[in-house]
Amino acid sequence: MVALPLVALIAIPVALYALSDSKTEAKAPSEIAAEAPAGDWEDIPASDLLVMETAEGGQAIIQLAPEFAPVHVDNIRKIAAARWWDGTSINRVQDNYVVQWGDATEKKTLPIGVVAEPPEEYTRGTKGLEIEWLGWPDPYAKKTGFAKGGWPVGSDGKAVWLTHCYGMVGVGRNLAPDTGSGAELYAVIGHAPRHLDRNIATVGRVIAGIEFLASRPRGTAALGFYDKPGERIAIGSLKPMSAMEPGAQSAWQVLSGKSFAAYREARANRRDPFFNVPAGGADVCNIPVPVRRKPV
Repeated sequence: MVALPLVALIAIPVALYALSDSKTEAKAPSEIAAEAPAGDWEDIPASDLLVMETAEGGQAIIQLAPEFAPVHVDNIRKIAAARWWDGTSINRVQDNYVVQWGDATEKKTLPIGVVAEPPEEYTRGTKGLEIEWLGWPDPYAKKTGFAKGGWPVGSDGKAVWLTHCYGMVGVGRNLAPDTGSGAELYAVIGHAPRHLDRNIATVGRVIAGIEFLASRPRGTAALGFYDKPGERIAIGSLKPMSAMEPGAQSAWQVLSGKSFAAYREARANRRDPFFNVPAGGADVCNIPVPVRRKPV
């Protein structure tokens, strides 16, 4: 059983709001997202969406990040298209950490065309990325921010990587040089385990239905694995959104533009009526990117 704990950069500084004479003038982050114009909502490519359904009910929607881990994501697309995960299970739920799923027997043959030993893809170069940097210190990276599409990233100035924020999806692996094929995945369900950054291929995020993963019974064996086979949670299906029945397919959008800039600032410096003292900054993982189902 795999056991894991789990061009130029464009800098767009976020200016601090001027302190308001009246707190009632300041909007909460949720209000900013709710009032964002249609033009500030960016469509998520349908080809990047997977749908996981457990056997007893519950659905989670996963968005893939091919620009950060192209080989792993290509593997995952092939595995999902082959319906390889159908009938496998959620095998590990570790409190304040991760939920992990895949073939518990580790004997199921991977679909044809899947690269068994992908390159690391733990980081990528800066070329081709548009990033809006945050202006606050971070203990895990020289700087952090959000790449186009609302992806949370860190950088050392040379490389860029996806950060292990709540809901992010990564690839289970054994010890190096094994990088994991993508057949065993995990989602973060606790305080951001940023120490995993640059040590594991991060391939996407759960954009809806995280509660169906995070609310599962915790495993009692080491690292949160389920001790008995009967405790595992059967996966009914995990497939591309395009494989859903037409009436069950859904389109999704992520907040962007000026509204997302205002949202980031509001998360870092709450001035709506409940708050008395603006924090002056925010961890990149404490700025959950608003995602919504696309209005019909």
